[in-house]
Amino acid sequence: MPPTGTTNDLAPTVFVLYGATGDLARRMVLPAFFELAQHDLLPEDWRLIGSGRGERTDEEFVEHVRTALEEFGPGTEGPWEEFSQRLRFAGGGFTADDPGQLLDVVATARKELGDDAQLVHYLSLPPKAFTDYTRALGAHGLAEGARVVYEKPFGASPEGFRELDDLVHSVMDEEQVFRIDHFLGKEGTQDLHVARFANGLFEHIWSREHVAQVQIDVPEDLDVADRADFYDATGATLDMLVTHLFQVAAEVAMEPPVSFSAGDILAARESVLSHFRPLAPEDVVLGQFDGYRDLHNIPDDSTTDTFVAARLFIDSGRWRGVPFLLRTGKRLAAKQQRVSLVLHRPKGPVNDVPPNGNVISLSLAGAGALDVDIMAKRPGPDLAMAPARVSLDLSKVPGGEPLAPYVSLIHDVLVGDRSLFTTSEGLAQTWRALQPVLDHRPEVHPYEPGSWGPTAANALAGEHGWLLGQTEE
Repeated sequence: MPPTGTTNDLAPTVFVLYGATGDLARRMVLPAFFELAQHDLLPEDWRLIGSGRGERTDEEFVEHVRTALEEFGPGTEGPWEEFSQRLRFAGGGFTADDPGQLLDVVATARKELGDDAQLVHYLSLPPKAFTDYTRALGAHGLAEGARVVYEKPFGASPEGFRELDDLVHSVMDEEQVFRIDHFLGKEGTQDLHVARFANGLFEHIWSREHVAQVQIDVPEDLDVADRADFYDATGATLDMLVTHLFQVAAEVAMEPPVSFSAGDILAARESVLSHFRPLAPEDVVLGQFDGYRDLHNIPDDSTTDTFVAARLFIDSGRWRGVPFLLRTGKRLAAKQQRVSLVLHRPKGPVNDVPPNGNVISLSLAGAGALDVDIMAKRPGPDLAMAPARVSLDLSKVPGGEPLAPYVSLIHDVLVGDRSLFTTSEGLAQTWRALQPVLDHRPEVHPYEPGSWGPTAANALAGEHGWLLGQTEE
């Protein structure tokens, strides 16, 4: 689990944010950085340098950050005055041939903080820019000893992944690389560790002997209008399946790590990824919502998938034969993020338990929630059963102070904890598992906005059906 840090045990840090005036930085990274300040989780001394192609004064960048916090973050309540005094801007872009103003601004910050200050680079950039910026870091000597954060997707194809991976490793060591997958930073995802490994109630049933099926379901009700160009070149499979859903599946399926140290958790997750059976194209259903091609900048003949459902098998001794059902899509009937373990019907005198009578379910949204569906006696004179649910809102755990995913992950970068980040070997395994679907892409089915996606996906779930959507239909 990520360690807690304080201002007393973090080295002085120079944090360089590339793409500092872009949409991702405004919506996620800058608000997360200020929330770290509000929680007193930043080093005692630090500088944040925004890097961009345009020319801005430090004062103009401070105003840009303030506006971002007001629009997308927690506002400026708290340590804003002190925070704003540590912001700098380096314009002129940053390439291997021309570093713009960045080298000078970094040198000044290091002089202020000390030459041994930790250097952190955050590439809040379109993935197509990762190659050029990685080369520039190497060319100007800024990668040595630094930590470098890459947004996802880290490569948009197996070939693209390998080319980027080889370049990154020619410039820095794997231990310096932090590939963000914000689903791993969710409080709910981290709750999987504790629920499973700290509670005998769940520890002993977390296997094929007790689990009939696992569902990882992340429907979204929004469309893609604000990022249509990116999305049409990517689609649901590359944007969500090979990244978020595969990683969550590995979190569910991994063997118990030797400890909760970063290295042991990474080793456990990588090991189970190597057991992912390559997806059979017939176990994947793709969809596109009606009206997608009418969106601005979407070609009239686009076959991009806005929905994907897959039946994944993990050939480890613990999970062999258990289907992991993964589903996500745009313009669906609801927005949820849920992991559910459907248990086998109990053996014994009660032979009429419904297929989904016993389910352990965790919501990954917000601070997370744990739900347990059981069969109970219906009050009354007869021995009749009825489904019941026990729920725990994890935000109400005493003393809790949940952190948003980006806040948690940036803090982990600052303390050097890679346990919730993807690795080179782990990503190589996810591309291996997806390769058959890329080689023989299934047809793309249309579906109505506000539905649960193409009806063809229902067959993947078998007798249990998809848990989300059963009560709504």
